[in-house]
Amino acid sequence: MTPPFPFLFLLLLLPSVSSLLPPDQIAVLINASHLVNSTSWDSSSSNPDPCLWHGVLCSPSSSSVLSISLSGFSLPSSSQQLLLPLLCRIDSLRSLDLSDNRLSSIPPGFLSSCGALAGLKLINFSRNVLEGNLPDFPGFPDLESLDLSFNLLDGGVGTQLDGLANLKSLNLSANYFIGSVPVNLGKSLLLEELQLSMNNFSGVIPPEILNFRSLTVLDLGYNSLVGNIPDWLGQLQYLHTLVLSSNKLSGGIPGALSNITSLSRFSANQNHLNGTIPSGLTAHLRSLDLSYNGLSGLVPSGLLSPLNLQYVDLSVNQLEGQIPADLSPNMLRLRLGSNLLKGVIPYAQMETLQKLTYLELDNNSLTGPLLPALGNCQSLALLNLADNQLSGPLPPQLGNLSRLQVLKLQHNGISGGFPEEITGLTYLGQLNISWNQLSGPIPSSISKLRNLTTLHLQNNNLNGSIPDSIGEMGALMELQLGKNLLSGNIPTFPQSLQIVLNLSSNQFEGPIPKTLSQLVNLEVLDLSDNQFSGPVPNFLTQLSALTQIILSNNQLSGIIPNFRAGVVVDYLGNKDLRKRPSPSTPTSGKKKPVALVVLILLSSVVLAVTVALLVVAAVSRRFYRINDEQLSSQENIPLPQVVESNLLTANGIHRSSIDFTKAMEAVADPANIVLKTRFSVYYKATMPSGASYYVKKLDWSDKIYQLGRHDKFGRELEVLGRLNNSNIMTPLGYVLTIHSAYLFYDYPEKGTLAGVLHGRDQLDWASRFSIAVGVAHGLAFLHDCSSGPILLLDLSSRTILLRSLKEPQVGDIELCKVIDPSRSTGSLSTVAGSVGYIPPEYAYTMRITKAGNIYSFGVILLELITGKPSVSDGNELAKWVSTNSSEKEKWDHVLDYRVSRTSQVVRSQMVAVLQIALACVSTSPDARPKMRSVLRMLLNAR
Repeated sequence: MTPPFPFLFLLLLLPSVSSLLPPDQIAVLINASHLVNSTSWDSSSSNPDPCLWHGVLCSPSSSSVLSISLSGFSLPSSSQQLLLPLLCRIDSLRSLDLSDNRLSSIPPGFLSSCGALAGLKLINFSRNVLEGNLPDFPGFPDLESLDLSFNLLDGGVGTQLDGLANLKSLNLSANYFIGSVPVNLGKSLLLEELQLSMNNFSGVIPPEILNFRSLTVLDLGYNSLVGNIPDWLGQLQYLHTLVLSSNKLSGGIPGALSNITSLSRFSANQNHLNGTIPSGLTAHLRSLDLSYNGLSGLVPSGLLSPLNLQYVDLSVNQLEGQIPADLSPNMLRLRLGSNLLKGVIPYAQMETLQKLTYLELDNNSLTGPLLPALGNCQSLALLNLADNQLSGPLPPQLGNLSRLQVLKLQHNGISGGFPEEITGLTYLGQLNISWNQLSGPIPSSISKLRNLTTLHLQNNNLNGSIPDSIGEMGALMELQLGKNLLSGNIPTFPQSLQIVLNLSSNQFEGPIPKTLSQLVNLEVLDLSDNQFSGPVPNFLTQLSALTQIILSNNQLSGIIPNFRAGVVVDYLGNKDLRKRPSPSTPTSGKKKPVALVVLILLSSVVLAVTVALLVVAAVSRRFYRINDEQLSSQENIPLPQVVESNLLTANGIHRSSIDFTKAMEAVADPANIVLKTRFSVYYKATMPSGASYYVKKLDWSDKIYQLGRHDKFGRELEVLGRLNNSNIMTPLGYVLTIHSAYLFYDYPEKGTLAGVLHGRDQLDWASRFSIAVGVAHGLAFLHDCSSGPILLLDLSSRTILLRSLKEPQVGDIELCKVIDPSRSTGSLSTVAGSVGYIPPEYAYTMRITKAGNIYSFGVILLELITGKPSVSDGNELAKWVSTNSSEKEKWDHVLDYRVSRTSQVVRSQMVAVLQIALACVSTSPDARPKMRSVLRMLLNAR
């Protein structure tokens, strides 16, 4: 293929290039630089030596090019067909990395040109958008590593790679390959690493894999493999990593795996494995994950003791007996929750567990008191002993766990007071000691827990008053104090309270206090089952985020004030409290009093005079040519001062319709606000053409935004504007002002998913399922974006917009670029997401993750299945469903009966999606499937 710049002309330029490279290699690189279109590949006099270009690695003597990496260069699509074969003209090339671009195909010219290079050892096409079947790779005599992961390749894998004589590493993960696990992978059988996870491979694990005796990595996770884990895997004596997670494997765990002395990681979680765990399985392991299976029997003696063992997850099985007393002193994470374990916690080993960061023993039948030895595990970040039968007081030594971020002790028999030492845990983000037998007062020193986001102390015997210092807890989002013996004055709570404030079933009395008027972000307020008296104050109607207020079983009186539409008010059990009569309520058959007749006549006269005055005013305005619209938008409300504006879309209709001046007039009027999300305000702007657009406002002055310079932000938006996926909202243009940024989007005719799903009209299952699949497509695209994964800070049914009832779009994709969590109150959960959608680990990890997005998507699936909002009655939907779906016979209770009753087919699909949703909202981020796997499972649920 002829390069776009004549080779002879380039040779004339070579004397000005100070490089020891051969002239033909310099010519190729200079030619390629025009196709790469990157400032880091600049052949001008300022950067003449290609060996100094970013991604180019030359030999020590700079006499030849050894490696080229164009990873993340956003290669122009117009140049891909020319560039790739051109690079293969460098005969000394050993490594070529083309990952993280938007390559849609591998040019035939590349396969023929690079296939002839004798020394080429590595090719990386990962994280592109390659489509179609896997091509044949002819030639490539020395190729050792081929990475095609995270693409859109499909079809079967047959003999396309069998000719690669020296292939040692193959990665085909995260594609759409089907059929059986491929075994024709290099005729010399030298393969050392085989990664095939996150595809659609089916059938059994083929015995031909045993032919690759040098395998060190075998990853078959997240497929649809069936059958047993074969014993012959124990013959792969060099195996270091074995991943079989999230398949449909059954049967027992072969004891032969313990014979592999090199095996460091074994993961077979989320399968249908049963039987007992072989003794000696962890003799050489560093990491073992067998969670979410059906394993039974005892935890073998010595399983948790090898010195090399660091990570063990056996949660959600049917293991019984006691926890072995011998634990590895190098253990970092130990998860044994949701089993049938009993007996006492092995406290004798606690002093040696100085490295332990996660200890999860929840949902078992452990007994005995909490002993001071727990305080010896001073590296603990998470301690979860909930749902057991533990007793006795809280040991003050828990205050020694200075790095603790999550403490869960709910549903036990813990008694005694609340030790002040616990209030010294300054990193604590979640504290749950509910449903126990705690007594005494809440210590005033609780205000030291400045990073605490959730505090659950309900269902205890706590007494006294709520300490005034609680108002200093500026990160607190949820406060549960119901079903105690609390009384006295109600203090000023922090304005950060957002999910719920529960003061129910205590001994509070007197009027509802004015201190509650500051809770402008609160969604649920529960004051039920107390002795509050007097009227319901009007200031409660001003709590703009409120969705539910529970006032039942008090001594309130008078008329309930008018709350805005959508607020559920529960007031039963107050005998002197009544609703305001509706204005349209017909009167009785009695004659109207004379005074009322006179009043009606006077009102009619006043109304007539008022109408006449309005007519006169309208005529005078028209006579003097005064425009009311201009008056309100220009005289009363100043328009934003525009610094920069730009259209990002190439669509001619949008480019001719969008009028920036008209849009700024629209956003200056609060009447045009149609939606408020966690971080954004949306306006409807109607253009002179009649077309409507969403205009989203981001406040430049808000401390949590990191918009930076106007030009930098504009460049970020241009990248997002080039994304091409029908299930995500991409910006069409933007206006930057001194104080704000305004982003333009297509106007979704159906509004938000939350508005449609929880509105008056019934949404059928076909629409719900289409929405689920569409959102999954959008998220999978964002997570595997060629320029790097795009993670969402706020994924909820309010940020899913609907072009139609079957065409969803994921919104707020730009927030990952502009929100700075470090400038919030110190806890990521205070800025990352909407209540009910925030994954539990965000309270203590301070890191946005793909797994966190998948949790939020799981909550959206649960909304689609149940018809319920993410938070209702102060309870998060994910927790409610997880509790009520543990047994299959309860599944019908979880499903939206209005939909599931329509047919058995619909019910079966809803049950299948329920299982997917439960996997997504797993409390363990590691147990959640990847987004591409979620999409595949949804498609298979039809």
